[in-house]
Amino acid sequence: MFSFGKKDKTDRSDKTDHRFSSGQPLRAKLREGLSRTRQALLGGLPGISGDSADSEVALEELEMRLLMADVGVEATREIIDELGKNNKDTGNLINALRRILQDRLQAHEKPLEVDELPSPAVILVVGVNGVGKTTTIGKLAHRFQARGKKVMLAAGDTFRAAAVEQLQSWGERHDIPVIAQTTGADSASVIYDAFAAARARHIDILIADTAGRLHNQSNLMEELAKIKRVLGRIDTDAPHETLLILDAGTGQNAISQTQEFHRAIDVTGLAVTKFDGTARGGVLFALARRFDIPVRYIGVGEQAEDLRDFHAAEFIDTLLDVEHVASDA
Repeated sequence: MFSFGKKDKTDRSDKTDHRFSSGQPLRAKLREGLSRTRQALLGGLPGISGDSADSEVALEELEMRLLMADVGVEATREIIDELGKNNKDTGNLINALRRILQDRLQAHEKPLEVDELPSPAVILVVGVNGVGKTTTIGKLAHRFQARGKKVMLAAGDTFRAAAVEQLQSWGERHDIPVIAQTTGADSASVIYDAFAAARARHIDILIADTAGRLHNQSNLMEELAKIKRVLGRIDTDAPHETLLILDAGTGQNAISQTQEFHRAIDVTGLAVTKFDGTARGGVLFALARRFDIPVRYIGVGEQAEDLRDFHAAEFIDTLLDVEHVASDA
């Protein structure tokens, strides 16, 4: 479970909370969180520091590493082909790779702007078991609350009693209302009631949890479609954001998960978590190649501030350790 530290009432009105601002400490944490994937891609790679290594050897080694980092066969082939055409000098390999990777992710950089959503904005959080949905909901609630938003949670994971208790316990500690029913209750009914309550109480953001489900469980996927239909009785545009949580360590399974959830409920944003626990973070490039879905957040640790808005240039520069490479050249 993540920790939040002490909080007082003044935090809610501080829209420039330093815990979510850009700065060297957070950049250092991002660097640490991406260290395993960076080492898998660059550790000992020939040609990254301006030496005279043969370019073909460097590209062959990089191709293998991209595949091992779960960038995917198609995306890896395209990256290597582009590098081979435009980069004959291995001393420029990292700079060329940086441009290519950033081009592939830039179009997917679109942080969630809750101020642009209607009030109350409904954020429906979905994903398979074990990806960290409930933890991510807590981090999001903390983020929004720190920026002065009135937040409510809906305990829509009615199959797992621990999920309801976790949300309720967290809500009590941080003065955030949680709408819940008994274990086994209809998830769509819980979230519908929460939406009605959020409107009555003039809540800014309702974050709705859902039960973890395998992407190939058609009956449970249909339940998500039911939730969307039921919310539509109050607001035809609800949910205003359907956020799919993915574990970066699942590699190419993230592709099939995204495909099936998107087919069932029209995913509008991705949050890719647990980069700090894997060397396979290249799956983000495979997702970007396959789907036209914005990457809203990336997770690089257990603390609340470790759920970060996704920025392509920051991600690539940190992943490739550009400043470090430049200083060694």
